Amino acid sequence: MSAPVYLGDGVGAAGYRLAGARPCTPAAGEARAALAKALEDAPLVLVSAAMATQIGQTALLPALAADAPLVLVVPDADGSAAPADVAARMRAQLGLEA
Repeated sequence: MSAPVYLGDGVGAAGYRLAGARPCTPAAGEARAALAKALEDAPLVLVSAAMATQIGQTALLPALAADAPLVLVVPDADGSAAPADVAARMRAQLGLEA
């Protein structure tokens, strides 16, 4: 089985490489192509929050909704961009919070 793929910056890539993932740090404008390649090859695709912004919702949302491979948006190493708070969003949609 192939290893998970991490799409993000160099600092995060170094950490995920130590954890056994194959890092990919695409240049500006190549994020969507890198995601498409990762979706073909990996059983798990980890996308940094900043890279998710570069990829855009039109390409990322179908990948997140697909059954396989599993795609997760993870926080950036420096904390500059964080993924959306899914739990808070769900509570708001259910009417538990305003």
